[in-house]
Parts: sequence; structure tokens; C-alpha cells
Amino acid sequence: MNRITSFEQYLSEYKKSVENPEQFWSKQAEEFVWKKKWDKVLDWNFTEPNVKWFIGGKLNITENCLDRHLAERGNQTAIIWEPNNPNETGRKISYKELHSEVCRFANVLKNNGAKKGDRICIYMPMVPELAIAVLACARIGAIHSVVFGGFSFQSLADRIHDADCSIVITADGAFRGAKDIPLKSVIDEALQTCTSVKKVIVLKRTNTEIKMQNSRDVWWQEEIKKVSADFPAEEMDSEDMLFILYTSGSTGKPKGVVHTTAGYMVYVDYTFRNVFQYNKREVFWCTADVGWITGHSYLIYGPLLAGATTLMFEGIPTFPDAGRFWQVIDKYKVNIFYTAPTAIRSLEAVGLDFVKPYKLDSLRVLGTVGEPINEVAWNWYNENIGKEKCPIVDTWWQTETGGIMISPLAGITKTKPSFATLPLPGIQPVLLDESGKELLGNNVEGRLCMKFPWPGMIRTTYKNHQRCFDSYFSHYHGYYFTGDGCKRDENGYYRITGRVDDVIKVSGHLLGTAEIENAINQHPDIVESAVVGFPHEIKGWGIYAFAIDDHGRKDTDELKKEIIATVTKFMGAIAKPDKIQIVKGLPKTRSGKIMRRILRKIAEGDFSNLGDISTLLDPNVVEEIKTGRIN
Repeated sequence: MNRITSFEQYLSEYKKSVENPEQFWSKQAEEFVWKKKWDKVLDWNFTEPNVKWFIGGKLNITENCLDRHLAERGNQTAIIWEPNNPNETGRKISYKELHSEVCRFANVLKNNGAKKGDRICIYMPMVPELAIAVLACARIGAIHSVVFGGFSFQSLADRIHDADCSIVITADGAFRGAKDIPLKSVIDEALQTCTSVKKVIVLKRTNTEIKMQNSRDVWWQEEIKKVSADFPAEEMDSEDMLFILYTSGSTGKPKGVVHTTAGYMVYVDYTFRNVFQYNKREVFWCTADVGWITGHSYLIYGPLLAGATTLMFEGIPTFPDAGRFWQVIDKYKVNIFYTAPTAIRSLEAVGLDFVKPYKLDSLRVLGTVGEPINEVAWNWYNENIGKEKCPIVDTWWQTETGGIMISPLAGITKTKPSFATLPLPGIQPVLLDESGKELLGNNVEGRLCMKFPWPGMIRTTYKNHQRCFDSYFSHYHGYYFTGDGCKRDENGYYRITGRVDDVIKVSGHLLGTAEIENAINQHPDIVESAVVGFPHEIKGWGIYAFAIDDHGRKDTDELKKEIIATVTKFMGAIAKPDKIQIVKGLPKTRSGKIMRRILRKIAEGDFSNLGDISTLLDPNVVEEIKTGRIN
């Protein structure tokens, strides 16, 4: 398989990918099993937008994830499953077993009325059956829409309704840390308003007492007994929909991001192999839930396409204690570990006593995803988890991009803390100013856009192509707009400075909130912070900082002075926060993203329209912050 092995080769491959993208991606695509090869590699414009890759090609992604591996690695472990409770026995599922289970469940779906083109909602715990359900949908040509198992019934109903799902796959409940989450009862409540759903397939996981509705609800374990392990994969067109994944929009209504079959397959395989420099038989662990794009691309599809062993974890990093991640790494001899900066910062905050009992000597590569990692957390991760011998790949990408776009290649690209470094081959980033003019050369800062398509990119938003155009292609004609601000340093390295709506113009100076947060987080007592703008009668916009004090200091005024001194030291007086509120927590989604929209409203004193806060990790945090707001 095509893998870059040196920085010189990266430069050469990048040059080829820009000069002749079609030839470059055609070479990557030839590695796969096709039922019919494509007629044309690419057809595109960013005006409508309309992007098609490998036009006329016929294939099924599961044949490339499973069937083609059986001869060489049928007995190799495909999925290692580690349960929430460390005293429960985990599972190891070989490629041969996974193939068999996927075919069986494909038959279950068919028996329950599923057909090619149907949308199927998956609302499940992090158990192997979740991966099996995803792959079985793809095998029959149905479109999966995975919803994170922490969403409320209303959020779930919105997604089921928008996608017109005919089947829901769920479980009686889920274990998450010390909590039991009642998945089926949430489904029941959501389905009171979703008339499109004809069948609910329920996995027994927690043995919670639930209501089963006659003729609609069936047990997974009962249905699987009725079927064979033989299911030929459905032939799909390259541009047939593979999945819909909902992402929150600025309007509050979720957007159904659509990814199609062939381009997504080629892109996640290529990025997985190259970013992580995956070697045969290594154990790869992505800690993301499959309810998010990271779980789709780098827990299921990317690793299985590459014939890797992927670890799936049901629990949370702090249960039964904050050493759980490190215990799992030692237990399974994990070689590559990919997690979020939020998790790293929270584990950093509890101290090294939870790290010291573990060797962590199997680790070869570390990765981060979800947001830019601040320098303090990067250094802690490097020193205490990687023992200064594991390259860190700080990956930048989005639900809409399908896979990693800007990142070091492990052990090949020289890293720089808080920088995503360089674009992957095939990715053509540009920085634009507010008027849409391209900023050439280095030492520039602007809006991060893409001027050329890549195979894994969004094709549309489900049932609303206009929204896709408005969100990503309307701001700058002829470009895909990421919504992020970005700096390119003197070496051409990229650093994401935060969402453009998270850039504050203070006294005429554009300041990225991520950069100010990074400076605040340099203070030894601050574990995490979030910065937003608020209207300021002199400066135009002022800086309002919410900071979590890790040490519970009583001398709040003194702490605020120290924070201002720290920001001045690392960024200069222009970036000093005008208001600093010490808080116990920040409003975060269940994937760990800080909801700055809510913080902006609070900073402005507008409590009238905070939106739906029920889907937050801890909705109570919002009330505490409102109460402590500084006037």
C-alpha cells in the first residue's frame, strides 16, 4: 500500500498531488477491490457546489474493510473491545468473525424490511455491535446515521425525522462510567413524533427492564439466531451515499453532512496509513465515540480498510479512576493512541499519580483531535505519556472533510507544539483576507479555505443542498470555507487560531480566542479556559475570559491579576482580558467541544436565547456561570 516513508518523499508526493490530482488519487484508488472501475476520476465545481470522484465506479466499502483481508489476515484481531467495567471480560474479534457477524446482521436488517437507500439510525453504546451495525448497513447499501448515545430525545428525534429513518438500532441501555444510560426509553420518547420508523432492533446490554412495542420492536439476540452468515455485498455506485452525520449548525438546527462511498473510502485509508504511519499488526486506539466523525473515520473505517487492529472502549477516562486510559494501553500493548486535548487536560489536572503505575512502553505514536492542543497540554502529553520518544500528530480536520487534512506525519514531519504543521498530499489550503484576497507567502494570518476538492469531502447537506452552499461555499467564490482562522508561520506551518466567529477584533487588532486561551492556560493554576468577545464602548470588542481554577484558590482578585500578567507575558498587553470569571466548569458538548455561543450570550448579558442546553455534558454549568457573570 502507498505509504510515505521520508520527508523528502512527502514533498515529492505533495508536488505530484497538486500538479496532477487525478493521477495521484487514481493511484491510491487502484489498491482497492472494485466491482467495476471508474470511467473518470473527478468532476467538480465549487459554485453549485458539485463534486464527484471515481465517476462510474462500482464497489462496496465492506468488501474492502473485510472480505479482501480474509485470505491474509482472517485470524488476525480486527476489533479489541474493552468494556466500561474493568472487571468485565473484554472481547477480541478476528477479521473472519467480524465478516461473519456483519453478514448475519445484514440478513437481520433485510428480514426487518431494510433495503438499499434506506436511512437507518444507530443509537447504541460503544460495543462491538455498534461497529457491526454500521458495516451491515453499508453492506446492504443502506445509509447509516449514527447518533451519539448521550443525546436527548429531542435531539434524537430531530435527526431521525430529518433523515426519514425507517429503522432504529439501539440497546436497552449503556454503561458510561458509574452511570447507566437508558437508551431504549429515550428512543421510545423520540419515536412518539417520528412516524417514519417501522422497526426498532434492540441489543441487550444492561439488562434494564424496558418496554417492547409489539410488531415494532425486536431483540437483536433473537433475530440473529434466525439468519445465516452468508450475505453478498450490494453493488454501490462511487457516489452513492454511505452515511449522514449530523453536526450542530449556527442556526441551532443540526446539519446532515453527507459522505459518499468511494471518495471517503480512499481518503480515510490514505490518511490513516500516512498520518499514523501504521505498521502491520500494531494496535491502534482512537478514544472517540462512533457518534462523531472521528469514530467513523479512525475507529471503524480507516483502521479496517488498512487491515489494522482497532481498539474500541466503552468507558470514560476517569472510571474507575483517572488511570484508566493508561491501564488499557498497558493491558493491550497499544502502539498508537489518538485522543482529544480535552481528555489530556482533564487527566493532566489530576496529577501524575495516576500515570506513574503504568509503563506505557508499547506506545510509538500519539495523536490529538477535536480542537487545537495548547502548548502546556502538548508538553505534558509528550513528556509524561510519550516519554519524549513518541511523535505527536496534532490533526486538523472536520466532520465535513471526512478525514485528516493538515497534520504532521508521525516521525516524518518535524513537529511544533500547537501547530497542525503541513497539509496532507492532495490538500490545497489557502489563507484569505476578509475581502477574499489570497494571502501569499509566509508569516500571514487569515481565513482557512480550500481551493481544490479532495475525495473525502462533504457532498451535500441531506435534503438541503442550499444549506451546504450557504455554509461552506458562499463566503468566498470558488473556495470551500472551513470557518476557521489560521496562521502560516515563517516555515509554512499552519496553526489554527479558532473559528472565525471566535476571532475578536480588539482596537482594530484581530485576536484568535484559541491563542488567548493558550496564554491563559500557561498559568499553573488554570487547567482550562474559554475566551469570547463582548461589546466594548471604547475598543469595539472586549475580551471576556472564563477560567477553571484547578487549585480552588480563595484569593480570586490576586489570581486574576496573575492571569493578566501571564497573558501580557505570552501575547502582549493588547490581548489582556477585560473581564475574567473564575468558573468550576465550561459548557461542553459530549464530544468535548466548548459551546462558545452560550458563553458569548452570557458575556453580553443576553440570557434570553441560550438555545437547547440539554445536550451538554453538564447543563448545570450554564446556570452557575450565569450567576457569577461579571457586569
